Amino acid sequence: MSFLNRIERALGRFAIPNISLYLVIGQVLFWSVGFLGQFNLELIKLVPAAVLAGEAWRVITFLFYPPSSHPVFIAFAWYLFWMMGSSLESYWGVFRYNLFLFVGWALTVGVAFLFPYNATTNLFLAGSVFLAFAFLNPDFEMMLFFILPVKIKWLALIQWAGYGYILAVGSNPERLAVLAAIGNFFLFFSGEIFQRIKTGRRRMEHQSKVTAARAASENEPRHRCVVCGKTDLTHPREEFRYSDDDQCYCSEHRSGAKKA
Repeated sequence: MSFLNRIERALGRFAIPNISLYLVIGQVLFWSVGFLGQFNLELIKLVPAAVLAGEAWRVITFLFYPPSSHPVFIAFAWYLFWMMGSSLESYWGVFRYNLFLFVGWALTVGVAFLFPYNATTNLFLAGSVFLAFAFLNPDFEMMLFFILPVKIKWLALIQWAGYGYILAVGSNPERLAVLAAIGNFFLFFSGEIFQRIKTGRRRMEHQSKVTAARAASENEPRHRCVVCGKTDLTHPREEFRYSDDDQCYCSEHRSGAKKA
């Protein structure tokens, strides 16, 4: 039994079904009271210095920090997160999806405490859910701007490029936040990524051999004189004939052979 299976047997009863839905509901509630001016959303961001000063709730509540955008796009983001999270939960099972989120959360919190005065949200953690869904469903189509159908693998590629840009030119907190958020992705998919690379390499090697064999067969002459070695490729106008014992001869050496 694998290590992950042993963990699931020991801790699986603590997993939360439909956790994506609960996260969305929490974000909706915080967004609503913040929109109505009844609550300052800055109080739920993860700020390690504030946590150390006694505001321990921030370690959890930053998961409920809502996206910052127009309400229509926020609603769409909530829908996508719920849909993708539910799909991953269905694919992995409740415990493993919980573990995926927990690993991302733990890495994000751990990195945040390296920069105690920086505020951290759940943006990159939500991004890891998107990347995981795109990896498992590369041909899933999304309506970009509600109009243009685009396969999610291309959107994921753009996100990877954005992460690469942050790693190249971003600040140290941003770089570590990206690494923390995609750490759970590589933890869960590194084996499959490696297997796909091996399979792709074998496929390319096989295709290369097939192509080489096809090219060799196309360049192989149909007729070759057994005496002088002339072929229909080197002498396309030559007339070849075969003897009764299927020996090939050119016109110069065809005495006694039948016409090819």
